[in-house]
Amino acid sequence: MEAGAAAARRILLVEDEAKLARFVELELKYEGYLVDIAYDGRTAMDMFGQNAYDLVLLDLMLPGFNGMEILRRIRKTSDIPVIMLTAKGEVSDKVVGLDSGADDYITKPFAIEEVLARMRVAFKKSAQKAVEEDKSILRIKKLVIDLPQRMVKWDNTEIDLTKTEFDLLAYLTQNKNIVLTREQILNQVWGYDYIGETNIVDVYIRYLRTKIDDRFDVKIIYTTRGVGYYAKEEE
Repeated sequence: MEAGAAAARRILLVEDEAKLARFVELELKYEGYLVDIAYDGRTAMDMFGQNAYDLVLLDLMLPGFNGMEILRRIRKTSDIPVIMLTAKGEVSDKVVGLDSGADDYITKPFAIEEVLARMRVAFKKSAQKAVEEDKSILRIKKLVIDLPQRMVKWDNTEIDLTKTEFDLLAYLTQNKNIVLTREQILNQVWGYDYIGETNIVDVYIRYLRTKIDDRFDVKIIYTTRGVGYYAKEEE
């Protein structure tokens, strides 16, 4: 039996063959998973909308919505791991399933050990993805900086920043609680080849304070006289 990590994980098994569904359910429960079963596509979508799952085992041929349609609908709102379980083994079916967002594809008949192994791999990939995504989101107090989307919000209120303002704020936040000199900021935000006055940093710091500190009555950006600036997590 898998260690306690599986115990908290909830699986949605979508399979219209009752005997097979029961077999997989028992094996998963033995490994410590929580399991819900849907025998048709419509029930599966209802259950997915009402509950929080960690992984979906999804048959392709189903009454109601077929597996591909369920997968497409899931992918509109979630990146939860989805493993397709199907009697169809043609390469074209596998390609369509994977291109539609499935994480893996297992052809019936299968050994339950293979399913469990594929699930473990899917969980590891999902955890790694979550870590990578977390690194792409910066937070300081109620300020959230989405690096890939280049979006900044304060408590769900979007803040309109120019490219340079965004880069400056991101650099300060990535190094929060560390005093950065004007030269460091210039090199990182404006580039090593920047030719101009260093007071451009002071100008853009004022821009950020106007758009964030002043607007939301908060203190994010601090000054260390004669040295530079830093973003601070707490007062």
